[in-house]
Amino acid sequence: MEAAMKQSRKPSAEISFFERYLTIWVLLCMASGVAVGVFLPGIPRVLSRFEYANVSIPVALLIWLMIYPMMLKVDFHSIRKVGQNPRGLMITWATNWLVKPFTMYAIAIFFFYVVYQTIIPRELARQYLAGAVLLGAAPCTAMVFVWSHLTKGNPAYTLVQVATNDLIILAAFVPIVGLLLGISGISIPWMTLFLSVILFVVIPLGAGWFSRVLITRKRGLEYFENTFIPKFSQVTIIGLLLTLIIIFSFQGQTIVDNPLHIVLIAVPLIIQTFFIFFVAYLWARAWKLPHDIAAPAGMIGASNFFELAVAVAVSIFGLSSGAAVATVVGVLVEVPVMLTLVNIANRTRSWFPK
Repeated sequence: MEAAMKQSRKPSAEISFFERYLTIWVLLCMASGVAVGVFLPGIPRVLSRFEYANVSIPVALLIWLMIYPMMLKVDFHSIRKVGQNPRGLMITWATNWLVKPFTMYAIAIFFFYVVYQTIIPRELARQYLAGAVLLGAAPCTAMVFVWSHLTKGNPAYTLVQVATNDLIILAAFVPIVGLLLGISGISIPWMTLFLSVILFVVIPLGAGWFSRVLITRKRGLEYFENTFIPKFSQVTIIGLLLTLIIIFSFQGQTIVDNPLHIVLIAVPLIIQTFFIFFVAYLWARAWKLPHDIAAPAGMIGASNFFELAVAVAVSIFGLSSGAAVATVVGVLVEVPVMLTLVNIANRTRSWFPK
């Protein structure tokens, strides 16, 4: 965007201790959850009683803790600047909503139904496919600020990408997920799917917007961005890690019996991540966009709104489902893969006009 946009406020992108070692924390919480499921099976049995409309209330509360702090960072006033440089946004929108969900579906179908057909039972493969579909239809809305920061991306433009993506999710997530799951022969509880989007997108997004408006009016934008938002810097990660412990406590015995499945699920997710990054990144290069727009465009497509994917998987298929496990594997591979892509983007800066 223009120079005026470059002078706008930059969302905080400092990498916390938890974020820097997120993969290690995820592994520890997965192991803890498995241990609880195997040695203390009474805990997941008790937790399973607290449900409403197939939505786990403890998990719902933790997921709100994950998503609300991210929605605080979304400034919808930035949408007014969409027309100033639309080509980067066109790449983001097309990659995220016209390419990513369908290539994720195709890659997952190939691996789970063809490559792994003698390793993974058909019904379990169907659930893993569902989890992959949920990840593919949920582009990143928060961690992309970190990846953009690490590639010296234009922070104001990244903010516009995130804000518009959040609005598109409201309209596109349910029909895309419903279409792809329906094609796969997976039963779709439509009311639960709509309820999940309301619970885990609409309500946190509205709460974030209301908090931004209210606190900015009372204390000013500088206080909101530099003092209020940082107070929640660890809340998202803590909520995520506690959610993982609960999910894996329900999956404990299954994972002990099938440890190879975690690796098998990770393979198509990693391939998809690299593929989508290069689709957007090379498209931006072909259009001769600057690197500080091209890199975030690639990152926002490659990364996932895994908090939403986990939430919907749990709501629709349950805490003990293969779909929930597949979305959690997405969390596991997210950080190391994205850091690899950050390194690639920084090393190829010379491909783009200065």
